[in-house]
Amino acid sequence: MPFFSVVIPLYNKQFDIKKTLQSVYSQNFTDFEVILVNDGSTDGSEASALAITDPRLKYYKTVNQGISEARNFGIDKATANMVAFLDADDLWYPNHLEVLYKLHRSFPEAGVVGTNYEFLYPDNVVKKTRFDNVNPDFFGLVPNIFEISLKDRALWTSAVAVKKDVFAVAGNFDTNITLGAGEDTDMWIRIALKYPVAYIAEVTASYNLNAGNRVSHSQTLKRKFSRLDKFKEQEKTNKPLQKFLDVYRASYAMKHKLAGDSATFTFYRNAIHKDNLPLKTKILLGMPCFMLRALYAVTQRLKKQSVRIDIYN
Repeated sequence: MPFFSVVIPLYNKQFDIKKTLQSVYSQNFTDFEVILVNDGSTDGSEASALAITDPRLKYYKTVNQGISEARNFGIDKATANMVAFLDADDLWYPNHLEVLYKLHRSFPEAGVVGTNYEFLYPDNVVKKTRFDNVNPDFFGLVPNIFEISLKDRALWTSAVAVKKDVFAVAGNFDTNITLGAGEDTDMWIRIALKYPVAYIAEVTASYNLNAGNRVSHSQTLKRKFSRLDKFKEQEKTNKPLQKFLDVYRASYAMKHKLAGDSATFTFYRNAIHKDNLPLKTKILLGMPCFMLRALYAVTQRLKKQSVRIDIYN
């Protein structure tokens, strides 16, 4: 039995998957299997993925059902006690699994272990993550993961590993949330509310924002977002969780306002605790739609130049 099962959902990533798999096969820690789930790709993803042979690869092809179904399928097929996740366009440093192994061995009580990561923009521009009150040499259990995740998420899918038996308690990825609309965030919240979280501030993975066909680029009205109200009881007594959820509520409200869905915009806006948002975010939420769309167009042009802009900082 391998120590890690690496679950990779694959959908139309023919120009990215080979490099992603190479970053896995190049790991210093070699006791792992790869569960590659081709979620009904219609391009050359299969040929690209199988161009490099490796005995640790287990390849499955399913009809297209979405990233949550693909991850859940991979979890079910995993034979290791620790399940690591990697999206088909992201990259690992050679020491990634080695660091996750050390985290797990040092803090076996943790339900999830995670490393720091970086953002990889076009032209190989790299940006660091932003976390509050985290020392650059941090290695340990995080008292409250939500408290440090208001700017960037401390738990990111391609940089975590979860004990397989945790899913029996926390549940699998929510298939009612689709097209990158919060299914991973929903999962890490559920786990973090039930188990300790171990984290290291060392960067061992790259979030590839330069890849094509990212699910997060899908049109808002085609996506089913996490409603976040499933955590309403927990956030009453967990202020950092409440602030964390309000960041997402503001983001989801803004997306739906831009898409012209006033009902869903109102749902998320009304759920926000106003004292948790900075003035900038409140102003943006109150803007007329035509002004908001003009501002959004500017931010998208800046993003192509690797300038990071968000609505809540």
